[in-house]
Amino acid sequence: MIGAVLVANRGEIACRVFRTCRELGITTVAVHSDADAGALHVRDADLAVRLPGAAPVDTYLRGDLLVRAALAAGADAVHPGYGFLAENAEFARAVRDAGLVWIGPPPEAIEAMASKTRAKKLMTAAGVPLLAPVDPAAATGADLPLLLKAAAGGGGRGMRIVRALGDMEREVREASAEARAAFGDGEVFAEPYVTGGRHVEVQILADAHGTVWTLGTRDCSLQRRHQKVIEESPAPALPDGLRTELAGAAVAAARAVGYRGAGTVEFLISADGRPYFLEMNTRLQVEHPVTEEVFGLDLVALQLSVAEGMPLPPEPPAAHGHAVEARLYAEDPADGWAPRAGRLHLLEVPGAGEPGGAQGDVPRLRVDAGYAGGDTIGVHYDALIAKVIAWAPTRAAALRRLRDALRRARVHGPDTNRALLVRSLEHPEVLAGRLDTGFYDRHLADLTAPAPGAGERGAAVAAALADAAARSLGGAVPARLGGWRNVPSAPQTKTYGAHEVRYRATRDGFVVEAAAEDAEGAAEDDGAAGAAGAAGAAGAAGAVRVTSVSPSRVGLETGGVVTHFDVAAYGDEVHVDSATGSYRLLARPRFAGPGRGAEPGSLLAPLPGTVVRVAEGLAEGVRVSAGQPVVWLEAMKMEHRVVAPASGTLTALLAVPGRQVEVGALLAVVTATDAPEEDAS
Repeated sequence: MIGAVLVANRGEIACRVFRTCRELGITTVAVHSDADAGALHVRDADLAVRLPGAAPVDTYLRGDLLVRAALAAGADAVHPGYGFLAENAEFARAVRDAGLVWIGPPPEAIEAMASKTRAKKLMTAAGVPLLAPVDPAAATGADLPLLLKAAAGGGGRGMRIVRALGDMEREVREASAEARAAFGDGEVFAEPYVTGGRHVEVQILADAHGTVWTLGTRDCSLQRRHQKVIEESPAPALPDGLRTELAGAAVAAARAVGYRGAGTVEFLISADGRPYFLEMNTRLQVEHPVTEEVFGLDLVALQLSVAEGMPLPPEPPAAHGHAVEARLYAEDPADGWAPRAGRLHLLEVPGAGEPGGAQGDVPRLRVDAGYAGGDTIGVHYDALIAKVIAWAPTRAAALRRLRDALRRARVHGPDTNRALLVRSLEHPEVLAGRLDTGFYDRHLADLTAPAPGAGERGAAVAAALADAAARSLGGAVPARLGGWRNVPSAPQTKTYGAHEVRYRATRDGFVVEAAAEDAEGAAEDDGAAGAAGAAGAAGAAGAVRVTSVSPSRVGLETGGVVTHFDVAAYGDEVHVDSATGSYRLLARPRFAGPGRGAEPGSLLAPLPGTVVRVAEGLAEGVRVSAGQPVVWLEAMKMEHRVVAPASGTLTALLAVPGRQVEVGALLAVVTATDAPEEDAS
């Protein structure tokens, strides 16, 4: 029997494993980098061991340190979680060689599936359908489009779509460089890119006694940058015959490698319904909660049981209902999915309960989080804050429950993808179950466009009035002031980003005189126009009336409808939540923008991160073209290209691979020229 488990990981998955261990009476051991010293998973654990350093390569990717930590803490088993060394056969062997229990598949099974190219050969021999690989060097126009993929890893790293033969050499070079940086292996292969395909996977669980379970299907087609955003189980609109075929192929894959433990076999379903093997993930998946909710199982508990040598029952329980999961990321989808770092002041999802089996027909909500209010989201690791999972008897009810939970959630801190998730879950294609991997390519602009109406201006009005209440005598101001004296009757002004709000406190209450579209135009608005702008708080034109004011809650009435705004201020950062949306406002610019004050042609870091590489052949004096990639930054497990702002000569190159840079750091300078030149991008 396992007595103490070290989780060789961090964040949400470490917290998830610890939860099950506590229920089973197993001691929990965390490991942490210096950047994670105060992290939630460290606070959750019974014991914690420091891994000196901050970068993953110095900490969570050091198998020797992880084994040493397990032995020092008295753990007798290691759970790898997902990511980092979860699918590293050498780490699994090192754990076993140290006399510890490895809570995962045999190292030989990991090794067999570690390289996608070797895995495809193995699956061909097992009769599993797959896409035929294409040699990039021999590809013709008839082979296009092609998808380049890293052989040694996934998560979207090293993946490129090639639509023109002229782009092939550059894309292979960049994909190989990214794969080498992420996995230490630059091998890249190509296969046909299936337009309009669906990403469907089968959860498997196998013991050491010959039993292999398949636990339904999951659809993971809604992806950004080849990384999953929304997942659900069962996969909608699949014919029963196809479900049976996928389950059979998954069992064949598991048996071909002598698999044990939890794993996932992933498939691409073409638009005409043909399945193709993609890969086998020899670990627990991020999206495993939707399977747990549908089958009423604890997959981590089953992993532990299998690792202890216990047999599975001959058949799994029956599936019941539908579950949908949304990944809440600290990122800005409208800015190329750029990750965001900073203090997470508050994370509240009303109605969330503990994970549970499929009991009854009452919709339920679950949150698996790696952060809590007060934590800081750093730049060294991925941007996942939490997963919100809804279960209901039907798919439509599960989607509605999840949408409502995300709308009502209070997420105060860096920008997140919360609004995108809400809009995605109410999109007609998603509601109808017409899912494919090109969803965000087609709809991102619409899904990230500003909401109609003037919701943000209304939020600015509420923030200004709440601020006035916080600064007033007693800290609360009723909408009607009655006989209160010493009220400043002169107009007051408060600016939040692009919105300037003018209001007056009178004996009869607050009067909003202006709520301009932007701060520069605010002084030109008359009172009626400003009131009409503020009326957008309730989503309709007309006069606005202040019905209630306190430092944390403001009521505004428009057209007979009162909208309540919850206001929370964290210094100059203000978060406003209402039925019309949630907004993050800055009372005044606290920092100059990255481009402010820099000389023309400067390439500045758009976010904090690490320089992973510089374009091949670049040096001071070399000519570049507008849009040409110059420097690649890595932040939160994603790569970002910094391109030349204009055609000209590279007159300064300060970026050095491996160097950590802050937002706004000068990376290079391009001195523009007026002479026409070829586009080298």
